[in-house]
Amino acid sequence: MSQETCILTTKDFTIVEVMRDRCLGRDDPLAPILKRKIESAIVMFRDDVPDDVATMSSRVTFSVSGRDPDTRIISHDRMASTVGMLLPVTTSRGLALLGLAEGEHFVFTNSDGVEERILLEKVDYQPEAARREKEALERHSMVNGHGKPSLRLIRGAFYDRAPLVAASPDGFDDPGPSAA
Repeated sequence: MSQETCILTTKDFTIVEVMRDRCLGRDDPLAPILKRKIESAIVMFRDDVPDDVATMSSRVTFSVSGRDPDTRIISHDRMASTVGMLLPVTTSRGLALLGLAEGEHFVFTNSDGVEERILLEKVDYQPEAARREKEALERHSMVNGHGKPSLRLIRGAFYDRAPLVAASPDGFDDPGPSAA
């Protein structure tokens, strides 16, 4: 069996630790997952987390036990939003995905006693990566444009269409009320 690793931001690690502290004991279905996550955790600053790792608020595509893939946003807890959009870490699947890298899987026993294998197929959006990208773009625009955003204009189809021509030579094409 390969060594299990879980890459967590400092914030995500703190959340997992608090969840473990508030755990209901050995009967809590999340207790074994929390234990494994904490024992295998590699804690990183948010600027150092690889782009392909599932962190809190990441939008991920995953599959469970070989079934069709699903896309959700890993959230801290159930929130008022569209049903099926979020996957809270207070659920076994949400917690299992937290800290996985693309292509990695996590096997656990769900609350019904059935073993599930959850595979992280893709991290579609990661807030830490988006933040780094935004900062890089801001730095790039500061260097190239003295603080002004740099834009590249692309000539589009608007310039290739025929000019508009008036219906009558004097430019007036309204026939008035008699046309009605």
